[in-house]
Order: sequence, then C-alpha cells, then structure tokens
Amino acid sequence: MTDPLAAVLRDEWGRLLALLVAQFRRLDLAEDGLADAFEAAARTWPGDGVPANPPAWLLTTARRRIIDRLRTETVADRALPVLAVEADLTEEAQRTMAFPEGPDGPPGRIGDERLRLVLLCAHPSLPREAAAALTLRLVLGVPTEDVARLFLVSTPTMAARLTRARKRLAGQHFAVPSGAELDARVGVVADVAYLAFTTGYAPASGADVLRADVAGEAIRLVRVLRDVLPPDHPRAELDALLALMLLQHSRRDARVRDGAIVLLADQDRSLWRHEDVDEAVELLTPLAHAPAAPYLLQALIAAEHAIAPDPAATDWSRIADRYRELDELTGSPVVRLNRAVAVAEADGPLAGLRLLEGLALPGHRLPAARAELLARAGRGDEARTAYDEAIGRCHNLAERAHLVQRRAEVPPG
Repeated sequence: MTDPLAAVLRDEWGRLLALLVAQFRRLDLAEDGLADAFEAAARTWPGDGVPANPPAWLLTTARRRIIDRLRTETVADRALPVLAVEADLTEEAQRTMAFPEGPDGPPGRIGDERLRLVLLCAHPSLPREAAAALTLRLVLGVPTEDVARLFLVSTPTMAARLTRARKRLAGQHFAVPSGAELDARVGVVADVAYLAFTTGYAPASGADVLRADVAGEAIRLVRVLRDVLPPDHPRAELDALLALMLLQHSRRDARVRDGAIVLLADQDRSLWRHEDVDEAVELLTPLAHAPAAPYLLQALIAAEHAIAPDPAATDWSRIADRYRELDELTGSPVVRLNRAVAVAEADGPLAGLRLLEGLALPGHRLPAARAELLARAGRGDEARTAYDEAIGRCHNLAERAHLVQRRAEVPPG
C-alpha cells in the first residue's frame, strides 16, 4: 500500500466506515465495500495519481461497490438483520454521501459518526476481548491478520471471531446513548483500549518481549475516543488513561536489549521518549486533586518512575502509598502483587513477602515476584523453588530466559 493511502487508512477508515454504516445499516456491506475501495485505490492511484480529496474518492467508490452488491444479492440475503439507524441520521448520511467534494458534506448530526461506531463496538452483548478485536478492526482499520497476530491466534480463527461479533451486533442501535449508558459504554472502550495496550506489553507466549505496535494502536483508540466524545462529557479518567499509556509506552526503546528483558532499574533512561512523558505530565497536572480512580492512581505511580532522574531517586514510599489506595479501591490481586513489590523497595523484602501471603494468581508473575523477594531476603533455597515454579508457568520465551538467568544468580542459602 502506498504511503498516501496508508495515511488515509490510518486517519479516515473509521469515519468512512461509520458513514457507510449509517447509510446502508449493515456492517458486512460497509466493511466489504470500503475494503474494495481501498483495494481499487492501491491499484489505480500509483498510475493515475492521488486524487485531490482521497477520502471522498474512497467514499464514492465504496458506495458504488455496495450498491452493486445489493443489486445482486438474493432475497434471503436482503432479509439479514440490519442495524437500527434513526431516520434523520440515515437521511443525513445520504446527503453527505451525495457530496463528492468531501466526506463531511453539510453540517449535521453525522458529525459524531465515529463515536457511534466506537460505542457500537463496545456493545454489552460482546465479550471484552471480542470488543477489543472488533474495535481495532472497524474503528482503526487494523487488518484482520494483524489483529490475529496481536491476540496470538491464527488469521482464520480471528476472522471467525470477528464474524461472530458482527452477527451479535446485527439489529442493534447505531446511536449515541445518553446518561449512565453512555458512561458505561465509554468505560468499556477505555477497558478495551487498556486490554489491547497490556497485550502489547505482556505477551502471553512466543518470543516477543513486547509488541509496541499493539500499544500504539491502543493509544490511538483513546485519542479517537477523546476527540469524538461530546464536549461536556467528563474526560478525567480518559485523560488519566492516556497519561498512563504514554508513560508506560515512553520506555519502549529501553525495555529490551539484544532480545532480552531490561528491568526498569537497569534501563537506559536516555532512551525514554521524553516527549511522551511531557504530554502525560501535562495531562495529569489538572488532575492532581481529582478523586482517586484506578487509571489515575496507576498513572500517578508511572509518573513517579518517569520523573525520577535515576533509580535511586525513585520515591518508593509514595509509590507504595498509591498502590495502597489502588488496592483498597479495587481489591485486585494484581494490584496487591505490585503493591508488595513497591513495599519491598520502600521497607524491605520481608514486608513485601507479608503482603503476598495467601495471594493466588494464575501465570508466572506471582511466583517470580516471590522468588525475587526471597532471594533479597537471603532465603536462597526457597527462592530457587519459587523460580522453578515461575519458569514452569511462563510461556513467553524471553521472559522464561530472564527467569532462568535470575535463578542461576541466586546464591546458595
């Protein structure tokens, strides 16, 4: 795909798809028609040149492809459930589509079409992982094979999941809800974005230590959501989420060296993306006195690491206090694990181990943290046993290699 077309795909896919959905009321038709339009552009633009208004060209081409397909569909196909679209929105979309000079057309309610699509993908009938995959595909235009790679499944498996998700949405309302329902949907989108983000930085298996492209797409989703929400909708938690993502993403170039994990304390901080840190701090500054909320507390913790000039300057007591607040707010065992690590840094490994007593978590991270604290406490035999458990549970090759190395460094106890 040429660079101009790739830029249009990145910036306009969701908006163009939403316009087509508003007019034709079927996700399958809209998505297939728009994909055909991009394929046609990839064939013709290199020879004919990029049109003066690329989004309008793609919109017109997609509309023609959809109309052609509708003419050839059988009666049974036409009986498929369609999205419920308000009459005035459909009329607005049709008027918009009639303006070849641009995809925006006359001003009207269609201005929040991307928000409708984002919230449709966050419909309560969809499981969170399906919502995340569908959002990446429909709102951001991430190809199915790339979505499959992000979620560590085969392309046919992901295609089937996306098809099932689309069918679940058939007959639903393509509308912007209000009040508590809007708040709930926005919360789902935020959770979906963070799920996708953590998928990039905590791959469950394989050789990749991190997949920064996944995290980048999740950040883009939060930016889109912030841009398309009504102006009077509260943004504090979304701002905190974006700040949290930016702070964690800023360390992407320092997290890996020669294919091996580099712990936070050992990272070269000159490699951190300080423009991301600056943007995050700017987002957090107005929230200094905001009520405690999960994303805000996590962002403030990440900020403590980001503003410390070196590991020794990290204020672990303040981080431990933030984790205590977060633990009390969420009751999450993952938060308790992270709190124990912070407390161990502030008050010693035995204090951290006490917080881990009775904690249960799947995966390798709990026994790995316990092993590290046991080693620091001089309990080498127990540490090696815990490392053995963590190694047995770890399916990521790079992380497993790191655990094997750490076990070998434990002195006899």
